[in-house]
Amino acid sequence: MLLDLFIVLILYSISVAASVHILLHKQDPRAALGWMAVSLGLPGFGALFYWLIGRNRIRTRARAWQNRGEGIHLPEGIEPPEEVPAFLRAPFKTQNYVLIRQLSDAVTRRPLVDGNRVEVLLNGEQAYPAMLEAIQNAQQFLDLSSYIFDTRTCGRRFATVLIEAAERGVEVRVLVDALGEMYTMPRIRSLFKGTKVRFSLFLPFSLSQRGLHINLRNHRKLLVVDGSVGFTGGMNISTRHYVGNPGMRRPVADIHFKFYGPIVGHMQAAFMEDWHFATGESMKARTYPKPVSGGDSLCRGVSAGPNENFEKLVWIVTGALTCARTRVCIMTPYFVPDQTMIAALCGAALRGVSVEIILPEENNLPFVAGASRANFAELLRYGIEIMYQPGFFVHSKLLLMDEHYAIVGSANMDARSQRLNFEFNVEIYDKETNQNLRAHFARARQNARRVKMEDVEQQAVICKLSDRFLRLFSPFL
Repeated sequence: MLLDLFIVLILYSISVAASVHILLHKQDPRAALGWMAVSLGLPGFGALFYWLIGRNRIRTRARAWQNRGEGIHLPEGIEPPEEVPAFLRAPFKTQNYVLIRQLSDAVTRRPLVDGNRVEVLLNGEQAYPAMLEAIQNAQQFLDLSSYIFDTRTCGRRFATVLIEAAERGVEVRVLVDALGEMYTMPRIRSLFKGTKVRFSLFLPFSLSQRGLHINLRNHRKLLVVDGSVGFTGGMNISTRHYVGNPGMRRPVADIHFKFYGPIVGHMQAAFMEDWHFATGESMKARTYPKPVSGGDSLCRGVSAGPNENFEKLVWIVTGALTCARTRVCIMTPYFVPDQTMIAALCGAALRGVSVEIILPEENNLPFVAGASRANFAELLRYGIEIMYQPGFFVHSKLLLMDEHYAIVGSANMDARSQRLNFEFNVEIYDKETNQNLRAHFARARQNARRVKMEDVEQQAVICKLSDRFLRLFSPFL
């Protein structure tokens, strides 16, 4: 009897201790209340459940690595080029662009730089030849980072030209995420073994060192050549991005970007930080590129991840939605917004802003598509237009705000990209680039199917229950 009472007291003491931790560390009161109910309602076991999955170890561990010198802040020494005063530049003659810039200045650690040129590249047919040509023309160094680097036809072609560049004296570094490397066999490291290419994995799985992490993945896609040209966007090194190949099974459409100018320095710095994190090696300082002739784009590289002081992508995207005056266009493969993002989207629509969202009709992650559908009713109710793009899977990611602003890069509109992974995006203030991307969006819209409220209301009850159940896991999708 006394033993039973002692065990009950111990279990309740553990639950009370967990509840104290929840009150001190959970910012969302709904999450705090839910976890406290679990902890106190299931004495001992509820507390164990909270300690196992309720704590945000991802952010804590990333910050700890950073504080020990393992993480991702290196002195960059970036000095922005001289700019025409902001109020004289076309975007900043209206207040909404001034406000989004002030927000980004506050939450990012890189300046907005002038004198950049941007080229939009669609699918592997346009992106890969440009990237391969840049690698073949490299003279001094090149840095390549990819989440997936397949070992089929496309990946082998890239491996060949990278090895050839290293053989002729170019300093070649390749960084691939340890989880992304597993997508193809043989693994890409086997193609570089015994060559002069310096290859490393980002956060390899280990029982003795940094541990086993499905999260904390490096989702960035970067290629920097001689500090003069850079590529980034949503495209991995994968044969599936050749969408025009009639024999390709399950092709993946995507969009990538080629940059000239000081923004390449931001990309270069991001790679240097990741390389240091993966290898412990501090790369030598490099000169940052100067503004290019005819470069009218104002750009800023945004490194986002759980090691950062702000949830940058959440702040910047919600800021853009809040600052929008006329139109917002969003294209993303994975759309699982949290309540903060939903409120910003609906608030923009209620202010009279046209908000259009294009998603792929066929998603390679059905559980993510289900969690996404669970939010449709609320978004449609407030006038947001949601469309499904038919055909092959569309992996493109972009947000356009009014006439001059775009956010492009590797991040999706879900918690994994915005809070759990390491991502690299670029803010672009440029009317011409915005118009080119808006034309791309308009072409996709022509063939898209609009989702109507009656589609949601007529959905089978079992499907609604399934979607809402999946939405419960949205912080982890």
